[in-house]
Amino acid sequence: MSANHISDEAGGVSRREAMRRGLCGAAGLMLAKGLGSEASAAAAKPEKAPAKAKSVIQIFLWGGMSHIDTWDPKPDAGRDYMGEFTAVIPTNVDGIQLDALFPELAKQADKYSLIRSMTHGNNGHETAAYLMQTGHLPGERLAYPSVGAVFALFKGPQYTGMIPPYVVLTKPAGRFSEEGFLGPKFKPFATGGDPSAERFEVEGIVARGITDQRQVARRELLDKMDTMGAAMATSPQLADARDARKTAYELILGAGKEVFDLSQEKPELRDRYGRHTFGQECLVARRLVETGVPYVTINYPGGWDTHKGHFQTMRRQVPQLDQGLAMLLQDLSDHGLLESTVVWCCGEFGRGPKVDWQPPWNGGRNHYGKVFSVLVAGGGFKGGRIVGSSDDKAEEVKERPVYPVDLLGSIYQLAGIDSNARLPHPLGFEAHVLPAPSESVKSAGLLTEIM
Repeated sequence: MSANHISDEAGGVSRREAMRRGLCGAAGLMLAKGLGSEASAAAAKPEKAPAKAKSVIQIFLWGGMSHIDTWDPKPDAGRDYMGEFTAVIPTNVDGIQLDALFPELAKQADKYSLIRSMTHGNNGHETAAYLMQTGHLPGERLAYPSVGAVFALFKGPQYTGMIPPYVVLTKPAGRFSEEGFLGPKFKPFATGGDPSAERFEVEGIVARGITDQRQVARRELLDKMDTMGAAMATSPQLADARDARKTAYELILGAGKEVFDLSQEKPELRDRYGRHTFGQECLVARRLVETGVPYVTINYPGGWDTHKGHFQTMRRQVPQLDQGLAMLLQDLSDHGLLESTVVWCCGEFGRGPKVDWQPPWNGGRNHYGKVFSVLVAGGGFKGGRIVGSSDDKAEEVKERPVYPVDLLGSIYQLAGIDSNARLPHPLGFEAHVLPAPSESVKSAGLLTEIM
């Protein structure tokens, strides 16, 4: 195979459903699928085209992973640019090379495409993260929701699973408020815990120090003590409360608990993902989309803000990223889920292509938003392709710039979400999923080359 180098529901909810959602929230889950009638009506607009993508897994390399050391290597650029990493390896797609730190991902190149011309020019962590995850310029009067919250809004009404529609593994990145003006109902459910631990202690579902047997005993004791409920068994209000409590326990002891229980997977598969936090997060993400969760974000543990100790950090973290991400793509494919699941992986920006050898950085790389790389796969994205290119030192876009609205707009289109749809603002302000291209909002068009 050759690499193709491309140059240039409506209505409100019932009282019973509201009670159900409310108790799930009381169990520690800010259920983003608890929609008000206005939000549901907005989300019920007909989709323009059949959706290829049912779910999205976003791997957010917060802090900014170096592009020249990973997916856009420049082996002839010299030590001032390549530093300690000068070796590249071929992939299973002719013409695509990666840094030698990615032997596993090199075997999966036919499953993903690399955007080597991502750009926005913003070098601030918070502002660049906001731009990459909303598509809107920072500093405007409105705080827009992230792509995950938008998925919860538009896909939540059709999603019938027990797990919230927007899940973060395992901690929020803390760069901005992901739900924006949509409010706390669309805040992601951050699991907490560590899936590589013996017991994955998920916030509100798998409690620390409380066994399943103890949870069942507590439930039985509560039922025995509920004398008022027994005396007013025909009361519709108490019936709703009983149903809500039953749903909460089903979440804690049933479907909710099971999806996070990695002991149900074969040990050999867990080993292939890697017995480290990131590898097991990838396995959890596959299990979540398998149950229909619309949006999962993995915030890479530890981050990639490598001003100092850059090459040491890369030697430690890249092998884990390589193992977990490559196995996720293979496992999704093996389960027949890759065609319906978008996987996208990048940070808020890249790192400076020229190594800063001066104290106090001593071989570090600084923030760099001029050009960086993004990996996209599945859900309608073609594999084995390269979109755009950087110059010979990875400092500037050479061909086919890709801007945040282009990337997010492509993901939305594959999911059947209208990028021009109006978002429900609590004060009625005019707000849309993505801004229209203008002098300040740059766009080179959707990624039709790989869709």
